[in-house]
Amino acid sequence: MNRNRLALIALAAIALLAIAAPAYAGFAERGRTERLEFEVAEDMTRFVFDKDVSFEDGLPADGSSFITRGYLYAPGTLTCDADGACNGVNEDGSPEFPDKLIGEWICSGYMINDAGHAKGGVWVFSTQFFQLSDTPGAETIVSTGYELADLGVAISRAITGGTGDYKDARGQGEQTLLGFNAGQGVTLKVRLDVRTR
Repeated sequence: MNRNRLALIALAAIALLAIAAPAYAGFAERGRTERLEFEVAEDMTRFVFDKDVSFEDGLPADGSSFITRGYLYAPGTLTCDADGACNGVNEDGSPEFPDKLIGEWICSGYMINDAGHAKGGVWVFSTQFFQLSDTPGAETIVSTGYELADLGVAISRAITGGTGDYKDARGQGEQTLLGFNAGQGVTLKVRLDVRTR
């Protein structure tokens, strides 16, 4: 009788393992972390802000909402000199390296603190949208957080979602201001450690 019970317990354990193994494998796959890196070149011809919230010189002040767009390049595409003068966008807003584009960048949020007059510290709170495919919305990642006006200083940002392979994206990213391009748009280095559930 004890042998029969032991055999039934062993069979039940094997059955549970057979059921749990595929679920665990799927969980492990969904729980992977992928590091993505980009360089962003902002197109200032598409920077729009609330001009009712601005300094006397016309630059955006604390609380001014904005939306802007730009280009995603692979790491190592853009160069900046010691003063933070960078390439990547022509003065008319067109991409300087159209054959090296890997996506589109859209950023919206608020200028904060010293805003358009900032020489350092936090100057923006934003949501950034990284479009990674030719089909709008098909493959995207979204991050939210502060941005710094300091050149060469990294700040962490939260990864809050995405679409396509990144539909369950979570994690943390890092952004560094490299300088400003010919149109006075920002040039950024972005690293995203994307975890999918």
